[in-house]
Amino acid sequence: MIERRIKMKISEVIDNLISYERGYWVDNPSKALGHDTDRDKILYGEKHINDECTGIVTTCWATADVIEEAHKRGANLIIAHEALFWNHGDHRDWLEESQNKTYLAKKALLDKYKIVVRRDHDHIHSGIPKPGDPNTWVDGIFYGYAKELGWEDYLQTDLGIPMFFKFPKPITARELGQHLISKLHLNGCRIEGDPETPVVKAAIPYHNFGDAKDTITMVDKKGIDCLFGMELIDFTLAEYIRDSSMLGKNKCIVQIGHFNTEEAGMRYMINWLPTAIKTKDIPMSFVQSGDMYHFIAEN
Repeated sequence: MIERRIKMKISEVIDNLISYERGYWVDNPSKALGHDTDRDKILYGEKHINDECTGIVTTCWATADVIEEAHKRGANLIIAHEALFWNHGDHRDWLEESQNKTYLAKKALLDKYKIVVRRDHDHIHSGIPKPGDPNTWVDGIFYGYAKELGWEDYLQTDLGIPMFFKFPKPITARELGQHLISKLHLNGCRIEGDPETPVVKAAIPYHNFGDAKDTITMVDKKGIDCLFGMELIDFTLAEYIRDSSMLGKNKCIVQIGHFNTEEAGMRYMINWLPTAIKTKDIPMSFVQSGDMYHFIAEN
């Protein structure tokens, strides 16, 4: 008996994915996110959403290289966590007006391959069913980060950031950095404070775009040894950590960047995506958008 392969439109894949995710923030359960948000929407390829989905690629950021690789793999749907055209709402009017050359080239690439790019930011952060415990919701990105690093048993929280970890025995900042580089396939990382700082309590803080009063207070009150920083501003949080380390307060930051941190969740997405979209018949794979940093150090 020949099994029939399930065919599905790109729009159906997206609808199933959205239905699987929680769809509202834990601090505002009365307000659903809805199908689209300011961030979660079709970023490109609206005219192709009723095409048959030939394959799916998940990634953090749909770079030009990711688009090329998706085409090579026969995928016409890219599910990305971040924006496509270099601003959080993915506004394009300013790029159209200026006829930005990089924008036009990237747009032409998408048109050539008839690829749809859907952003999954708010919905995946709002929650996915926890593996083995479907009545519990976990942040799809940061739970995925923990799973990819083998740290899920050390998680102290399920949803949102700050995300707290407690390791069973001390591990140095240097060892944590080396683990991140190895598991997430990175070029390197930055450490603020002493690289030999012993770490038991760690956290992924909220984004640091300048003012860090709340994060500094949290680190002090909760006795956090290490922050896995996404963004860093030199004159606020980073300097606080350096002073703390110099004064013997056992504080450090291991920083790999925003995309490098969250990309682990999009890698892990491949594990639960077939359940979410209700089929294993569509080829699915993760493509790393790649470490955006190169490190040059003098001996």
